[in-house]
Amino acid sequence: MIRSFEPIWLALPFPAFVISTEGEIAEVNDAAEGFCMASRRQMQGKSLEQFAGVGSAVVDAITQAQGGMRSVVLHEVKVGWGGQPRGVANVQATRLGEGEVLLMLHPRSIADKMDRSLLHRNAARSVAGMAAMLAHEIRNPLAGISGAAQLLGGTLNADDRELTQVIEDEAKRIGDLVNRVEAFGDMGPSAVEPVNIHDIIDRAKRSAAAGFAAHMSFKDVFDPSIPPTAGSPDQLMQVVVNLLKNAAEAAPAGGVITLKTTYRPGVKLLLPGKRSQSLPIEISVKDNGPGIAPSILDDIFEPFVSSKASGTGLGLSLVSKIMADHGGVVDCKSDANGTEFRLLLPVWKGEGR
Repeated sequence: MIRSFEPIWLALPFPAFVISTEGEIAEVNDAAEGFCMASRRQMQGKSLEQFAGVGSAVVDAITQAQGGMRSVVLHEVKVGWGGQPRGVANVQATRLGEGEVLLMLHPRSIADKMDRSLLHRNAARSVAGMAAMLAHEIRNPLAGISGAAQLLGGTLNADDRELTQVIEDEAKRIGDLVNRVEAFGDMGPSAVEPVNIHDIIDRAKRSAAAGFAAHMSFKDVFDPSIPPTAGSPDQLMQVVVNLLKNAAEAAPAGGVITLKTTYRPGVKLLLPGKRSQSLPIEISVKDNGPGIAPSILDDIFEPFVSSKASGTGLGLSLVSKIMADHGGVVDCKSDANGTEFRLLLPVWKGEGR
């Protein structure tokens, strides 16, 4: 079965395993290697309980399928694998015959991440389409308000001029926001070329350390074997700088920003036309701040959503838009111990990407 359908088996975007009658792992696909952070050779011939744990929901589903039920589906159950933290997943176990079972895991974090990526992309495009209209419809009357306030201020006493100064300051603030939204709308995907992500990270870190992150310490955990990604160096630089700025503002003075790169085969993004895009290059930016409020965590990439009182909510939306333009994904994990942003990117494959 596996050899006949090997291309389909290897292209499955979710972790899949063939479990033998004895409860051992007989075969795994590429996505399973990435999910388990272990190679096919390390898992084959080993007991499923060794990885999933004795009495786990995964083992129970296998037992039910082997016991006579053709297919067993468990929704939203806690799944642990090896020494990794437990996460929520849907589990499907289907008997293949002769006691063998096909086990598929659908980690909700992966599925939700892909769904949110599409939503963020659509929201970012909506902001881009709105930008030109905002610039035209707001900038002209705003200039009139500011000019009238300046003229009126010249005829008033010092106490009353304070009120006109408030009008001018607020008009300038709105104008700056319009400029930022307009710049957001003007940004489209640039020419694609091979990009060394460690060069990008190094440039972004040096820029941050000389300015807004001068009060922070940096910790690097890099995989030197990562191949080039496909993208625009300037736009990817902007993504990393934005994430570093968020980390520097979130962490206390003397805090630590951890930058990590990893190569994880098996993570795939589904595309229209039954195609998929492999996203094995991972960049992580983590701070040790107090974390993002749970009430806005799921919406943090939406335009105009911000955890900062003075924030415009466009920075992370711009990050999401650039990542989508590069065929990648960004996600966020946060708790009381800090916040981690992860960027997943494709590998450069030449002019055709």
